[in-house]
Amino acid sequence: MNKKYWMTGLLALLLAFSAGCGQKPTAAPAETNPETATGEVQTPQDNPGETAADDHKEDDATSVNAGEGASTPPQNTTGQSTGTPVDTKDVNATEDQAKKANIKLYYTDPEIMDLKEASKEITYSGEEDKYKKAFEGLQTSSDAALSPLWSDKITLKSLKFDKGALTLDITKPAEANLGAGGEMFAIDALQKTFFQFDEVQSLELLVDGNQIESLMGHVELEHPMTRK
Repeated sequence: MNKKYWMTGLLALLLAFSAGCGQKPTAAPAETNPETATGEVQTPQDNPGETAADDHKEDDATSVNAGEGASTPPQNTTGQSTGTPVDTKDVNATEDQAKKANIKLYYTDPEIMDLKEASKEITYSGEEDKYKKAFEGLQTSSDAALSPLWSDKITLKSLKFDKGALTLDITKPAEANLGAGGEMFAIDALQKTFFQFDEVQSLELLVDGNQIESLMGHVELEHPMTRK
């Protein structure tokens, strides 16, 4: 009798176990997001900060792309130096050409009896040009009462000024000669004309590059002539 009850209980236990194994397990509920628990669906419009930032990035990218390939505007070079050196010689020459001076020149009367002083304005560029213009002034006169002692037939071949020493080299034809009195006045006129310039300390007169004893054969010529 006990065996029958035991078999019946075992069979019931097996049936209960089989029924439990045949049921499918129920899936665990998904984790609920506290921000969406109310059932609202989050969209990009719900976060305006991120949308604005993204739009700004797209605008920046568009600006960069639009600027690519565009030519760079030329720089304004007004007033900038070209690097070309200025020729100071030309500048100095222009300044020198504007120099003017009133100098004293010496002549004689038509009878060659006395030495006459006159004044003349000259325009020159540089010291040596000033001396050249002074010598040319001794050769001409617009006043009939003033006769040049230095003929315009005399040629000034060269002129040099160095450390206070002025050297004139001339060519003198025979028709430019004067008598003893005229020769003395001519040398005196030459000295007075050039020694009026403070920087001239000595005066050397050459004829065709040579030192000669007398300019016209009457008066001894000093080499060099100096201030008295």
